[in-house]
This record gives sequence, C-alpha cells and structure tokens, in this order.
Amino acid sequence: MSDSKFTASVAQESLHSELSERSPLPNLWEKILTIRNSLRPGQQQMADWQSGPLAISAVPGAGKSTGMAAAAAIAIARQYERSSSRRHLVVVTFTRSAAANIKAKIRKFLRDDLFLPQTGFFVYTLHGLALNIASRHSDLSGLQLENVTLITPTQSHRFIRTSVEQWIANNPGVYLRLLEGHQFDGEETERLRRQSVLRTEVLPELANTVIHEAKSSGISPEKLREWSKQTRDEYAILSVAAGLYEQYQNLMRSRDFIDYDDMILAALRVLENDSARRIEQNQVFAVFEDEAQDSSPLQTQLLEILASDGHKGDNSSLLTPHSSLNLVRVGDPNQAINSTFTPADPIYFRQFCEECDRIKRLATMDQAGRSTRIIIEAANFALKWINNQWLATTNNKQPTLDNRQEPFRLQTIHPVEAGDPQTNANPVPVGRGLELYSPRDIHHTVELLSQRVIELFGEDPTKNSAAILVRENRQGRWLAEALTPMCKEHNITLYDVGERDRRSHVPQEILALLQFCDRPHSPDYLKAALEALVQRQLIPTQDLNALASLPEEFLYPGPLVAPQPETVQKAARLCRSLLRARLELPLYQLISFLALTLNYDQAELATADKLAERVNQQIAGNSSMGGMLSALSEIVSSERFEPVETEDSEERYTRRGQLTIITMHKAKGLDWDYVFLPFLHENLIPGRFWVPPQSQFLGDFTLSEVARAQIRAALHGESTIPDVTQAWEQAKHLKISEEYRLLYVAMTRAKRLVWMSAAQKAPFTWSKPDNLQEQAPCPVFPALKRQFPECVVNLAVMTKQA
Repeated sequence: MSDSKFTASVAQESLHSELSERSPLPNLWEKILTIRNSLRPGQQQMADWQSGPLAISAVPGAGKSTGMAAAAAIAIARQYERSSSRRHLVVVTFTRSAAANIKAKIRKFLRDDLFLPQTGFFVYTLHGLALNIASRHSDLSGLQLENVTLITPTQSHRFIRTSVEQWIANNPGVYLRLLEGHQFDGEETERLRRQSVLRTEVLPELANTVIHEAKSSGISPEKLREWSKQTRDEYAILSVAAGLYEQYQNLMRSRDFIDYDDMILAALRVLENDSARRIEQNQVFAVFEDEAQDSSPLQTQLLEILASDGHKGDNSSLLTPHSSLNLVRVGDPNQAINSTFTPADPIYFRQFCEECDRIKRLATMDQAGRSTRIIIEAANFALKWINNQWLATTNNKQPTLDNRQEPFRLQTIHPVEAGDPQTNANPVPVGRGLELYSPRDIHHTVELLSQRVIELFGEDPTKNSAAILVRENRQGRWLAEALTPMCKEHNITLYDVGERDRRSHVPQEILALLQFCDRPHSPDYLKAALEALVQRQLIPTQDLNALASLPEEFLYPGPLVAPQPETVQKAARLCRSLLRARLELPLYQLISFLALTLNYDQAELATADKLAERVNQQIAGNSSMGGMLSALSEIVSSERFEPVETEDSEERYTRRGQLTIITMHKAKGLDWDYVFLPFLHENLIPGRFWVPPQSQFLGDFTLSEVARAQIRAALHGESTIPDVTQAWEQAKHLKISEEYRLLYVAMTRAKRLVWMSAAQKAPFTWSKPDNLQEQAPCPVFPALKRQFPECVVNLAVMTKQA
C-alpha cells in the first residue's frame, strides 16, 4: 500500500461500557477515563490499546512521550485490575535521557492520577534491554559480563585498524588490485601515498560501515560473500568487506571484546531457546517502543519476539488480524535522521505501519501544539515541496522507485483544537514567526543574527530560550567565537554544546600525539597526530597522506629535497617541538604539556588533568612510555572515561536566558522559543556526494557507500543487488533524503520564531572559513521565500532604518 495512503485509524475501544461492568475497582476506571479524555485524538487511540499490534505515526511536537506515558499507565492499570500475575510492561526508547524522561512521566500518572503503586513496568534503551536478557541467561547468550569489554567501533578504532592490517596481510593480491585503481604508473611516491589512503581511510571506512550495517541486520561474513557473487565490480567490494568483517569478528572474540550489536545478538541467542523464550515472554504482557523509526532489523526482531504470545512455538511474529503480537510502536518516519551513519532505516517502521494499516491498527498523531501556526505552515510546505521535487527528479532516472524511499511520508502537521490541555499550545508568533534572510556573507549573517538576538533577549532574557542550529560542529565553533563579544556585552549566556562534546575526545587526541612521540617514523602515527592538529586548527588543512607517506623527509628534510610550502613547514615545526618535549620533559608532565599545545580551554584542561592523574596512578611503579601508552589505549578502547562536566542533563541545552549553539542532529527531541538556522546552503543541505581527491584513483565512487547501498538493497528484498553505478546513485538518494529530513527536524524545534538565512557568500568547506565564495542556497530556501513573501526580510530597508 502506498505510504501516502495511511488513512485507516484504530477502532475506538469503548471505555464507557467498561465502566458499567462489574469491577472491584470502579473508581479506577473513572480515573482511566479522565486521563484518556484529557488526551488528543491520536494519543487517545494509543490509550485505547488493549492487545495486538499497533503503529502510531506522529508528527513533530505531537506529544509522543506524553501520550506513550499515559497509554503505558493505563495499560498497567488494566493489567493490575484484571490479573494477579506479575507480568509487566516493557517500554523501550532510543537514549538514556529519553528513558529517564518517560519513566518519570509514567510514575507521575500512576502516582498522581491513578493512585497505584509505581510498579508493573520497566523502561530500557534497546541495548539496555538486550543486555538485561543476555546477562540473565549467560549460559545461553555466551556473554560473561565480568570477562568482556564493551566498545563502540569507529573508523579510527584500533580494532578496525588492526583488522585492516590483518586483511591486507592475508589478501595481498586483492590489496594490490585496489592499489592499482583505475591506472597506475608505478611511481614510488604515488604508491606510498595510495598505501596510506587505503590503510588509514578507505579500508577502515569500508570496514566500519559494513560491520555496522551487516551485524545489526544479522548478516554474517559468509552471507556477504554469497551476495558478492551476484555483483560484478572490478574490486569485488562486498567480498573485500566480508573479509574485513571476518577479521574484526575474530579479533573481537580473541580479546573478549563486544560491541553494541553483540548485545542484541546475545539476547537473540537466548530467545532461540524455547524454555528461555517462554520465561522471558511470560514476564511481559506488552512492549511499547518509542522512536521506532530509528530501529535496526535485529532490534525490531528482538522486540517482536519478546512481545509475542509466550505459548508460540517459534520466533515468528506475522502481523495478521489474529496476531498475538502485543507491540505498540510509536515513531515519525519524517524525523529519521540517523540512517546515513547508523544501520537505522525508516523503511522498517514504514513497513510495520503498512502491515498495521492492512489490519486497521494504524493511528496518526497529527496535532501538534509546540509551534506557532506560521512555523507549522512552513514545515508542511517544505515537506510537500521536497517530495514533489524528488518525484520529478527520480522518475526520470528510476521509474519504479519504491515510494517508501521518498524523503517524507505525506503527513501534515495540524494545530491543536481549541481547549487543548497543553499550556500555551500553538503560541502567538514573535515578529513574523518565520523570518527569511539573504545576507551578503557569513560575517553579515553574524551581524543580523546578533541584532535579532539582542532584540529578543532585550526585555527579560530569563523568560525565553533560544538556539542556533548548525549543520556541523565547525560552523558552531566559528559562530561561538564570532558571537562571544556580543554576548558578553549584553550579558547573554552563550553555550556551545560542541565544545563540551569535544572534551570527550581528549584521551584520543592525547593518545595520538603520544604514539607519534614514541614512534615518529610510523606513517600511521604521524598521520593520526597531524589529524588531531588539523582538528584543533593548529595547522592548516592539507594532504596529510603525502606528508605521512615519507615521515623522515617531512620532519627533517635534507638539502636535496624540494623546499616545503609554508603550510607543510608549519606542521613540521610543530611536530618537531612535540618530539623535543618528549626528550626534555619528565614522563608525568607530558599529558599536561600536550593539553597546552592543543590549546585546550579550561574545561578541556581539567579533563586532561584528570586523565593525567589516572594514567600516572595506573603506571605508578612501572613508569615508562610503553606503560603510559598501554593505559591510555585501554581507556580509549573501553571508553571508560568521562569528561569533566558539572551538569549531565539535556535541560542545560534549553535553559531560559541562554543562547545555545548545537548541531541539528543533537537538537532532535528538544525545542526552544526562538531557533536560528544560518548557513542554509546547497553544498551542505542536501549536500553533494563527492569522492575525496586522495581516493579518486579508485574511481568516481567510495567503496563504503557502494557497499552500504548494496547491503540495504539485499535486506530490502530487491530482486537484484545494484551494480556500482546504481548503488552510488541510491546512496546519493539516501543522503539527500536524510539531509532534507534533518532540515525539517530543525525547523520544527521552534515554538515562536524560526530565523533562516542563506548568505550569498560562504566557505566551500568550514575547515577554511575565511575562503568565501558564491554559494547557492539550499533549494527549499528560495521556495520558502516565494511561498511566504511576507516573511522575507528586506535588508535594504533594515540598513536605512539603522
């Protein structure tokens, strides 16, 4: 069924008839009815649930968590009244903060509205639930918590790098084929450069992508090799990926390390056992899942098994009219913004919605009270315009494109009805509610943004909250520096969320520099150190592979070597100063010295001091560079180090009287009175898929994105696995869709004003913010200006007034 035709709604359960039934707790049903009647229509459909599968597709600001908490409390109350059994409700959500939030809301409904014990339910993250099941049956899961270490593999993780090295050693012929690329003249310097690119970028990125994609879907290396036989590409990309995946798995098992996908797999191993599965199912009367659009196939499988009837003899969970699957899934496919860097894919929640729609078990929460009406109109327009543009573009290229792959589900946000219980629902707009600017350049953007912030915070800053949402952290860092003087002058608190996040990378940056100091002639260690220095903006962005391929020549160029450019000289001088410090300083002072060299701020320096103290304690009695590197490597690998932070709540992002700088991704789930969206340019939203210049010798595509698209095509049941060209196009479509959904999420964070701008001149890359050039706006921005001309701010008039 077309995703745009999700029209069936859940049949209403009559609570009035239940009131007339004989019940030992008649007052309880009255209290349930009171809660139910205080909810919006979509929330009421969730509250009316009593059994079976139910899908809830919700718009931004519709009150998903409040509706789920109310429905959960009502379901617990029904179970409490009906049965003396100790079966409980399992509520699953995406993050720990969201889990804590919904747990508090359920308890409040049980305590204050239903006067019931605050028991009968558990709230988990998906991985927390899996770990709980696996640890209860360690003999079946094979997960001995006291013997394993949990990691989050990334492209730079040492396990990924080690897997790459082992694969190269075991597959020299395939590696040489990659080294040759499209053409190769055998020149030694180019060979060394390509080796560096393959070993430190291309293959680690391929391994990281495929491990996440395949493992989270229960796909083995053997299955990948089988799929590889259906493809015809010169590098056998899926076969290479399978080999990297296999090396990684062997390495993890040999060291007793696990990742988050291993938790899910361990829980599923438990549930394969008939006896253990019945034990787990008989403890649960239903499963409620929030943020279902972000689930992976394995996570979905785990919840469906747990929510199935405990008497079922197999693991299946077919959604039929007679299904015994007691599963409520709530999500918004239009807020799926994680699928280009995680295995999450909104197609799975859309499929669940389709199945529920067929059996009339789909509800829509389409009323939202968060935003003022003009913001809702702008978001609805952007959604429809983007989908129309998408169809016009892709129909020429792929006439049979599955409509589930469109950027958005056609779901309109509606204001709430009169008398809605939400305080200040659909508030009065501030100014025009939607303001569209086209500044001359990014510096003019800061001027206009500063002027608007001063106006908004002028009267009483403690009454309102505001945030600047950026596409990437480098924009946020630049903005924080540009806005600091204005904020100090007007006593406005400026909070750069990215600065706090960067502190969590302190151990990794210190380790990179120390490894270089220990082995300066290692190309890998040199490149990692240079990357850290570039990230901290201590040296200019440049081709690091060329520098790292010949460490001696870079660090100590001889008289016969061509003169180094100034950018290379600056990098070499800084690296030599690090080596000199290694020789001159005592070991226990090295971490503090490196922290100062990296130009850390006060909080980062505090984090580095904490790190130094911990490392020095661990190597006391055996003080050596080797011992220090070993201790630091363990900290980085196990991720058992928390940065220094005075607060640990998302509330710090939305404090009143504060201007928060935060990425669009991190802003999901939050809201502010005023939201600023600067730098809306086409090169970032929707962006372009491009091949890094250093890896263009492989072709006009990247191995990791081709592999991702091929794996997803196989998982989605497509008849054939796409070839390289088709897979690259599909990867582009995936990125474009997600970037547009990200903009939609950003727009819908605002309550009373959304301020949007696209400067005429901006950097092509924010690693070089001073190199301004003409930049085209995000395509939806001019469309918004045409649709809402009254919201376009005339800068000429503003200049005259000033």
